[in-house]
Amino acid sequence: MEKSKNNQNKLTAGLLAVYLFTLTWIIVFKMQFSLQGLPDFKEINLIPFAGSANVNNQIDFNEIIYNVLAFIPFGIYISMLKPNWPFLKKVAVIAGVSLLFEGLQFIFAIGASDITDFMGNTLGGIIGVGVNIVFCKLFSTKANKILNVLASIGTICIVGLLLFLIYLRISGVIIYKVS
Repeated sequence: MEKSKNNQNKLTAGLLAVYLFTLTWIIVFKMQFSLQGLPDFKEINLIPFAGSANVNNQIDFNEIIYNVLAFIPFGIYISMLKPNWPFLKKVAVIAGVSLLFEGLQFIFAIGASDITDFMGNTLGGIIGVGVNIVFCKLFSTKANKILNVLASIGTICIVGLLLFLIYLRISGVIIYKVS
């Protein structure tokens, strides 16, 4: 039983590493292969739902939703790896990583640092913690195993999609920009 739990934790930690690598490549490096491809501007927005979430004087809910969705797995992974941590400690880690990403964009002048992104990311992580709580209530001792299977499938799909986008970009079929 203990060996199975240890193996589950190793799988979860591995999936978290792939997830964080992918998230860093998307958020900080804007899915670029070289530093020359990164944007060269510094911008900071401390007014919620203004700035990057505001397009043509209307709130761009898609960007907010993407930020929320992107951080749901982080909340799940933190909860799986640190089940005994209090809720606020998990949220603090999630908010800290989000703040780190936003800060890196500003420090290295590779994009806009936006409070709306920070709020969306943190909300996504909180939702992930909630998803883990629900799974633990529904599936008890099998929750981590089920979540690891789902996360493995999701990771394979995301990595496959990213490889496909990379292939399309290298072959010249599409050019995409991540803001």
